[in-house]
Amino acid sequence: MTEKRVERRLAAILAADVVGYSRLMGENEEGTLAALKTLRRELVDPKVMEHHGRIVKTTGDGALVEFASVVDAVRCAVEIQREMIDRNADVPTERRIAFRIGINLGDIIIDEGDIFGDGVNVAARLEALAQPGGICVSRVVRDQVRDKLDFSFGDMGEQQVKNISRPVRSYSVQFSDHRLPSLAAAPDVAPLLLPDKPSIAVLPFQNMSGDPEQEYFADGIVEEITTAIARLPWLFVIARNSSFTYKGKAVDVKQVARELGVRYVLEGSVRKGGGRVRISVQLIEAESAAHLWADHFDGSLEAVFDLQDQVAISVAGVIEPALWAAEIRRAVDRPRHDPTAYDLYLRALRAIGSWEKQDYMEALDRLSHATEQDAAYGPALALSAWCHMVLYNNVWTDDPEAIRQKAISLARRAVRNAADDAETLGRAAYVLAYCGEDIDAATALIDRSLRINPSFAYGWHYSGWLRLWAGAPDVAIDHFERSLRLDPHDPKGAILAANGIAHFFARRLDQARTMLLLSLQEHPGWVPTHRYLAACYAHLGQLDEAKMMIKRLRALTPVVLPSADHLRDPEQREFYLSGLRLAMSETE
Repeated sequence: MTEKRVERRLAAILAADVVGYSRLMGENEEGTLAALKTLRRELVDPKVMEHHGRIVKTTGDGALVEFASVVDAVRCAVEIQREMIDRNADVPTERRIAFRIGINLGDIIIDEGDIFGDGVNVAARLEALAQPGGICVSRVVRDQVRDKLDFSFGDMGEQQVKNISRPVRSYSVQFSDHRLPSLAAAPDVAPLLLPDKPSIAVLPFQNMSGDPEQEYFADGIVEEITTAIARLPWLFVIARNSSFTYKGKAVDVKQVARELGVRYVLEGSVRKGGGRVRISVQLIEAESAAHLWADHFDGSLEAVFDLQDQVAISVAGVIEPALWAAEIRRAVDRPRHDPTAYDLYLRALRAIGSWEKQDYMEALDRLSHATEQDAAYGPALALSAWCHMVLYNNVWTDDPEAIRQKAISLARRAVRNAADDAETLGRAAYVLAYCGEDIDAATALIDRSLRINPSFAYGWHYSGWLRLWAGAPDVAIDHFERSLRLDPHDPKGAILAANGIAHFFARRLDQARTMLLLSLQEHPGWVPTHRYLAACYAHLGQLDEAKMMIKRLRALTPVVLPSADHLRDPEQREFYLSGLRLAMSETE
């Protein structure tokens, strides 16, 4: 089947945004909407058409426009901003509308009329850098137009912008008679400083039912979700009372984030019909307005309070890994000469995703620096214990026993410093159990972790492994599935390997083989998957395939036959090792 050809072209992209949109809407919603419609009809649309542009899309407070000519794009922006100065001359400062505009020249992808790509992303970031009433352009735009237009440019230096790996050299357009409009003080109040950990506000959900009686239900959902995510000690959660000051108002997430001092916003809606209710939720990174995750939940109004609990637990479970992923990207993208222990921890988390020895060594170096800065930082201690455990398991060391003892020591230190941090307790419990410590004590730790945070997706994953090692593969599968339900975007290789190994011990070898093979496509360097697949092939009588798997295994580790002491059930341990021995005998 022939794949659809991706349409690309070089274009000038103009991104525009209304300054203080949420304040204007809050003070006079109908008047603001009418004024914006007038501006589009009388100014923006005619200027775009005059300069041969195409309005790709508009939002309540912004627009994205494509031009074939970068000269046309800059001329259009300047003429709009000049006329806005004249239009605002007799308007009271608190009611003035002003635009920020960003312009970039770059390669774009066209899909059903919309445009995508780094060229578009940079334009949006430049818009955020512009002053109210101003225009910010990239260096390539400045270079293309500076000899063709009579505008000067102010050098804003290198700007590190979100999701773009390299800094962007930025310039402000200094067009003649340029005067930035005077705006009311309210929209330009200095934003609150962000706390030293991820921060989020859960905004009031919209009642889309047209039934005022459902307001209590929508408010109850927000309260339950706020309570659920407030259990996460690594997360700064704005109190319900502050979030509810936005109830009934059209909000701009960027402005809300500034006013509340948060990096992320969770918003949603509730719609009732025919005895059923649908709850839609989305997680937004305020700085970029990027949607990190969205989902909906359906249920019966007869069990309305059970539905509230279900949604709260599910949302808390799903947004935790989504926030971690966003925080890791933020830490990696932001250059720092003196990173904090938290940043070092996030960068280490990013490194271990590949299951490659070099990346684990890099992670351990960062974690060492993190614990030098903060010797009691539980998450870094637990992750360091985890990395040592992986070195021990894969025999990526000349002294496996010393590494095993180091893993145990770090895990114990992590538990002592964990307090009520579910992530630290869960990871430490896994390490202690795998490295041969009391499985019942480790299981008690993981159960404590899940009592602290029942929505802890990775906690259910760790718990599944502990149940598996204790000899209960079907309970393990149930816990793995709970983990996947809470975090449906979790890398599939890990969950496939876990379920494949569980089915192996439940003697469902055909299912085990399929899952383990699929897992290897995601994580081709993970040693345990090769071991279990070799044993599985051997027990199925597929000895040629078992032989091939042993050859691959020997290229990854010098130790093909492990001790398997983490398997506490002697019968299961022997089933595993006998399969490996049979596979190995075919290569000797």
